[in-house]
Formats: sequence, structure tokens, C-alpha cells
Amino acid sequence: MTAPAAFCHTGVYPATPPQLFRVPQHYLLYAARGTMRLEADGRSWMLPPARAALIAADHPVTVTLTRPMEARSALFSAERYAAPAAGLAVFDVSPLARELLAACAPWTETAPDRPDRATALFDALHAVAWDLAAAPSPTFLPVAKSPQLSRAIALTAERLDDPPGFGAIATTIGVSERTLARRFNRELGLSWRDLLRRMRLIRAAELLAETDDTVAQVGFAVGYNALSGFNSAFAELFGCSPSAYRRGCRGPGPAG
Repeated sequence: MTAPAAFCHTGVYPATPPQLFRVPQHYLLYAARGTMRLEADGRSWMLPPARAALIAADHPVTVTLTRPMEARSALFSAERYAAPAAGLAVFDVSPLARELLAACAPWTETAPDRPDRATALFDALHAVAWDLAAAPSPTFLPVAKSPQLSRAIALTAERLDDPPGFGAIATTIGVSERTLARRFNRELGLSWRDLLRRMRLIRAAELLAETDDTVAQVGFAVGYNALSGFNSAFAELFGCSPSAYRRGCRGPGPAG
């Protein structure tokens, strides 16, 4: 049986360690519940329900599920559909994209009937998703190239609410502060403090998507003692307030 030019797949998956993922189709990946981490091309992304990822056919991506999640995906034949501009693009999901993905869901790879309406819906989803992917989200973390810098990042991530100082991290990994600062700038293009800020805000986005903690509690959990400062920093990176981000992830709910 020949695979259709486009089809949907929905599944619930347990938490898993990092795994390499590669498929022969262009892959539109959407986390209906839960979050996942994607890593490719020297960047790491967090994918909550507010976002989707478009992965080009045969492009390798490392996927990590930190907790169980429900994923809804659409796969597009690389022979019929043009490749997206980037191997991996993570972007904010529009209401139209959500509705189209839901409308396409009944047509799986093995669905017996494929009316013309299904083809039209998949073509529309393709057009909308490719257009959204052309403006990817800037909320990624750069990936370190050296073991020492990876260790420095891990030490920072362990306590985002109260991380060790930069000097303590340099001492722990056995380099001078000046050497460590150069490595951050050379490998990541960010200072340690800029990376810490970005890590805090991305972790905050995960908590907003996954928990019912108030916005103030989320801000405090990632190291912000003032709600106004947290709201301002979050809006600068994500383009919306923490409360609006939570509503986008899962509809109206506790906002804090």
C-alpha cells in the first residue's frame, strides 16, 4: 500500500532521555499536552503547546521528553511538498494552524478513505505551517561545543532560582573567570549573565505551560523576586505577558 502524500499521527508518549529522531517526510510536530526539548544545528528549543516545530525530511533532531506528553503531528511527502527553508524551525502556533491540524487528524497513514476534502485540508495546513515557520521563535538556547562549557551550563541550570556565582562555576570546572567568559562569548555568542537570563525565562515558560503555579510563584522559582521585573523580562523575550503565554498554551486558567 502506497503511503498517502500527507497524513496525521497522534500518540501519548512516556518521558524519555535524549533520542535521535529522523523521518523521510517533512514533519510538523505539535505538543497537544506536555512539553519536549528539541536540539539541532547548535540550538536547543523548548516546545510547549503554544508552539510547533517543522522538521525537514531526513533532518536529524535530538528529542527529549522530560515528562509524558501527547503529540499531534502531520507528515508531508518530500516528493510532493517543497522542503521548508530551515532544517528545524520552532514557531508560535496560530489558531488557524491548530484548527487545521485538528481537522486533518482523522486521516492517518492507514485511514481507508481519502476524500478530496482531506487533500485540500492538508494542502492548507502545509501552506499555513510553512508560512509560520518562515518567522521562527527567537527563544532558543545555544548548545555548548566543549565539555567544560557544557558543565558550566549544567551547573547554572541546577539552581536557576539561586545559581552559583560565575567565579564559583569557573573554579569548579578548573578555569579562570576570564577564560570561561571568553568561552561563553566564543561558543555561544552570549555572556554567562545573558545566558542565565534566557535560561530562567525559558524555564518559566515551561512552568507556565505545565503547572498551575501563579505567575508570581513561577517568577520566584526562576530567580525573580519582583513580579514587575519578571513580567517585563518575559515580555521582552516572548512578546507577551506570562499570563497571555499561559492562555496560549492551554486556554484560560489560573494566571496569578
